[in-house]
Amino acid sequence: MKKIAIVQSNYIPWKGYFDMIAAVDEFILYDDMQFTKNDWRNRNLIKTPQGVQWLTVPVGQNINRRIRDVRLPDSRWQSKHWKSLASNYRRAPHFAEMAEWLEPLYLSETYTHLSQMNRRFIEAVCDFLGIRTVIRCSSEYTLTQGKTERLADLCIQANGTEYISGPAAKAYIEGGVFADHGIGLTWFDYAGYPEYPQLWGEFTHNVTILDLLFNCGRESHRFMKHIPV
Repeated sequence: MKKIAIVQSNYIPWKGYFDMIAAVDEFILYDDMQFTKNDWRNRNLIKTPQGVQWLTVPVGQNINRRIRDVRLPDSRWQSKHWKSLASNYRRAPHFAEMAEWLEPLYLSETYTHLSQMNRRFIEAVCDFLGIRTVIRCSSEYTLTQGKTERLADLCIQANGTEYISGPAAKAYIEGGVFADHGIGLTWFDYAGYPEYPQLWGEFTHNVTILDLLFNCGRESHRFMKHIPV
């Protein structure tokens, strides 16, 4: 059995995103999809003394692009984002440990495209968490027409036998298409995450995974569902 998930790349995603990566054998970054403005593709939330705050990567005004075609106009955001992370998480117990590998991603590397940058951060977090799932891009495959048909065909090309989907896709996925190809369809469950020690007031789950890593370090797996111990 080979489990497949197909999801757009996000900027420093929340913990549930990485749990889904860990739960499958191959994770396909679906960056041939249309870029959507004010979404998770180029921004995420951190906690601050003033409440949650967006970190947004500037990508220009044109939204009529595939995610993988979105270029990053300049690199000034990198130092700004690191400064925001450092100022708000420096008191966290594991800030120094995380900064050893995270700071160079912001201050020493160059990114030309949103997809490239998102994948770099995603793979770095996976490496820290010990996630060994194969990560590929949808552009490495042949893409067919139709929302569900394309997903099923990607699973076939990847030799997948089960497709793992986020629950939001129930609104448009046609389960019969997967059944016709002998592919199982499973809905990923994001419910039931325990709270963890968190800075700055009332607890919230809906922030970047960096919040968990800064606060819990190597113990982060205890507050997730599918991360190897």
